[in-house]
Formats: sequence, C-alpha cells, structure tokens
Amino acid sequence: MATTISRRRLASFLFIIAAGFALNSFAQKPRVPPGGHLAIVADERLGALRSSPDPAARLIRRLGRGRFVSIRGSSRTRDGLTFYQVAINRRTSGWLQSEAVISSWRAGDDERLTRLLDGADEFDRVARARIFLEAFPRSPIRMKVLLIYGDAAEEAAAKLTREAERRFERRELPAGGAPEFSYYLNYSGLDRYNRQGVVFTFDRTRKQFHYEGWAWREILRKYPNSPEVAAARTRLDSLSKNTLK
Repeated sequence: MATTISRRRLASFLFIIAAGFALNSFAQKPRVPPGGHLAIVADERLGALRSSPDPAARLIRRLGRGRFVSIRGSSRTRDGLTFYQVAINRRTSGWLQSEAVISSWRAGDDERLTRLLDGADEFDRVARARIFLEAFPRSPIRMKVLLIYGDAAEEAAAKLTREAERRFERRELPAGGAPEFSYYLNYSGLDRYNRQGVVFTFDRTRKQFHYEGWAWREILRKYPNSPEVAAARTRLDSLSKNTLK
C-alpha cells in the first residue's frame, strides 16, 4: 500500500513538472493547488465544483478547461457516477465528477482525452490537444495529437481569414495609417488562439492567415519514424508556399 501511494505521489510530482514546463513554453503560469494528486480539467462541460458528491448538489463554481485541481478523495453515487473531492486552492474545495479531469497517473487518460477531440470545433480541438501535450509528454499517441493540434490551428486560420476580411471590409482602414498587414496581425480574433500557444503567419498577397507549423515540425523532429511524418511534411511543404513576405 505504501509503495502504491509513493508511486502515485511521484507520478503527481512528475505531472506537475511536465505540465509546468509545457505551460511555460506557452508563456502561461499554472495555478497548482497544494497536496493530493494533481489533475487538469479537460472537459469543462462537466467542470461543476459542487458542495457534495451529487450532480444536483449546490454549485460552488464552474472550473474552466485547463484548471489544475488537487484530488483528496473520491465517492461513488447510486447512479454509478464517481466524484472526486478536490481542492483548487487553500481556501476552496468541493466535489467534481471524475470524467471532468485527466491526469498522467490514471491509466488510459491519454486515450480518453483523445476521444474528446472527435467532433469538437477547431478551437476546442486546439485547447484540448494543448492539454494533452502538457499532460502526456511520453504518450505513444502524442504524435497523433500533434497532428490534430496543427490541423485544427490551420482550420482556424482559414476561419479567421474570413472573419477578418468581413470586419475590415465593413470598417475601411485609414489611409496613411499603419500598414494593412499589421491590422490583420492585430485582429482580436487571434487572441484566444495565441493564449493556447498557436502562432499565425499572414500572407500579405492573398490576405490569408496560416498556422506557423510548430506541431508539424515537432513530429519531424521527435517522431521521424511515425506514420504521421508524411502528413506533417505535406503540411509544412504547403506552408512554405505561403510564407510571410
């Protein structure tokens, strides 16, 4: 029993370190609650922190995607739902449905999080894939998620291009003002993707955004023998034709 607890504590510690390094690479500082086994909210639809282990219990607050929680205990309801007793800081704790969170110390959570990527829109895929990349640096399916992350970012680029075009068509840019491309690169629609670590380039000739390709390059660099390499190389070849001029 003591060995199991020690292993879980070690896994939680390594999870904190891995997530911390990954979050730093995205220029965000994690809020890590003290004690317990660390987990991250991945399915915000179930992220209701409640006063007791019951889906109808009083809501304490909603926990957003990417929020760290510290698991202190668990309870199973008559309906078969498992709730974790969690703390989000030194003052606030409650009960959270177990499916809301993922952690590297729970077997199969990497595959479960991958399933959450199916059917999601491009921003949700980016955000959940980012959580995966932070939480599971050694997962055997990491290259698959890198490809999903990059492809979702490129899909978002096409959508953002259309949105920016409509916005700037309605609002004529001032003559003699800042360069036109700088208005596009400062378009507010890019902000939430930037907070997820996504960087876009801008094709000034076609007036199009494109994902800059970090995830695809990461596949070539770290997983050169994976099945995803061919797709990643194709994406990068296409990107090179749309390099910012």
